[in-house]
Amino acid sequence: MAYIFDPSDLHRIAKQAIGLPHKEMVRLIIDQLAKAYPEHIEQRENWILSLAGNAMGIMTILHGSLSEYVIIFGTPIGTEGFSGRYWIEIYDFVLSGEMWTYSEDDFRERTVSRPGDMGYLRRSQAKGFRLSEGTWLLEYGRGAIPTALPFALSDAVVGLDLPTIAKTFRLYGRLVIKELRQGKI
Repeated sequence: MAYIFDPSDLHRIAKQAIGLPHKEMVRLIIDQLAKAYPEHIEQRENWILSLAGNAMGIMTILHGSLSEYVIIFGTPIGTEGFSGRYWIEIYDFVLSGEMWTYSEDDFRERTVSRPGDMGYLRRSQAKGFRLSEGTWLLEYGRGAIPTALPFALSDAVVGLDLPTIAKTFRLYGRLVIKELRQGKI
């Protein structure tokens, strides 16, 4: 599977936004990604609640295809939960706040990621996580993205949050179709 996004480029772009107020941080990331990956970045902010693994946050989808996604995800009040176990790999670039994690392999002490740090969730790995108040991440996933949707929408489905489910499918679906028209899977 050919990927267009490079995690080191995303990390570099994320680092440029550290310390900025939220609006300016988001705008800088969108502008820099649009410059680095023309025709592949959604430049409108469409914030959607994210309810999965007993954690709640909010996200805007900047890229959605069958093989990759890029979002800005976070919470102004903090949250914690279960990462999920996916057939994809996920990179989290911390923009503000702190992300605490632990896994089955490394559970005796938390791993703390701060602004400028990168967290990584490999395929088939799961983590417990906590985002402190005011934590925002640039998140990149690669692999068979549709396989992650059942978990990504799990709490919304259980809670019958039909507007969140519909908005997520509508926005992600529109971006996938746009990418398919450009020949990107």
